[in-house]
Amino acid sequence: MNLKNLLIIRFSAMGDVAMLVPAVHSLAVQHPDLHITLLTRKHLTPFYDWMPANVEVVGIDLKQYEGVGGLNRLYKELKGRGFDAVADMHNVLRSKYLRFRFRLSGVRCVHIDKGRKEKKRLIGHGMQSGQLMPMVQRYADVLERLGLSIKLDFTAAFDKSTENFSALTPVISPKQEGEKWLGIAPFAAHENKIYPLDKVEEVVKAIAKKRNVKVFLFGAGKKEKEILEGWETDNVMSICGKLGGLHNEMLLMSQLDVMLAMDSANMHIASLVGTPVVSVWGSTHPKAGFLPWNQPADNILQVDDLPCRPCSVYGNKPCRFGDLRCMNRIKPDSIINKLGKYF
Repeated sequence: MNLKNLLIIRFSAMGDVAMLVPAVHSLAVQHPDLHITLLTRKHLTPFYDWMPANVEVVGIDLKQYEGVGGLNRLYKELKGRGFDAVADMHNVLRSKYLRFRFRLSGVRCVHIDKGRKEKKRLIGHGMQSGQLMPMVQRYADVLERLGLSIKLDFTAAFDKSTENFSALTPVISPKQEGEKWLGIAPFAAHENKIYPLDKVEEVVKAIAKKRNVKVFLFGAGKKEKEILEGWETDNVMSICGKLGGLHNEMLLMSQLDVMLAMDSANMHIASLVGTPVVSVWGSTHPKAGFLPWNQPADNILQVDDLPCRPCSVYGNKPCRFGDLRCMNRIKPDSIINKLGKYF
């Protein structure tokens, strides 16, 4: 089948949409005659601002397409684009219904295998289990089932040497010669994926004492903003709500010498712009396949000898012991030392 017009569907979550970038970019470069439309949530479209010309991103507000009636309306809007194949990278009720409608009209459809059974077997057996297939490779496998050969050779979202960074200068002064920039993103979608904030603050204070180092704190929402602004000093700056959105935050991340993040969307975003990422893992585990793109394995900080890890795939279950030992046994000094190789 000679594909010319492909629809890719992935609505959420933020980190999963970010992990789709290497597959879409690689596909677009290697198949320049293929028109690729990515259907996702409107606020996640900046991940794809730097895509090749044959990639079109359609960002929607899902609230405008609720229920079967809303999905039928969305299908009719999409049908007019003349797709000859659909790759469902989400495989949830909403995308399954759209897939069903396209299939009825004769469009070839494939969907992702998320490996739920394998991931379930991983829970509580992290030390004994092997590495599961990375999510990016699962995306690539879906495309290959459509007969689209793909080599995952993505490097970074944009060329730092030619990108215009003027959007940052009203808020952030340009990096000085010899200055090192560190990003810290201490939050995650679930509490059990967050390193204790008092210990994060300890890391921030220790790094801030170093000469010629500037620390940028990443977060979102009122509560996170208040916490991060409480850590600010002359060379520690919270950028929460100050840069005008995800596009500019990605620009700043690309200028960092290193990013410290949890198992979170910010971990993935920083890796997409080619910035080294030191990631802290607690209740979840890198073996589940949600690794940051193209990062060295020794940049992962975790406690390896806890038989309870991981206690969940996504970090959304409470600690069975109530003490979050998977995080509390990671010492701030070990994080500081890991970051130190970039200064």
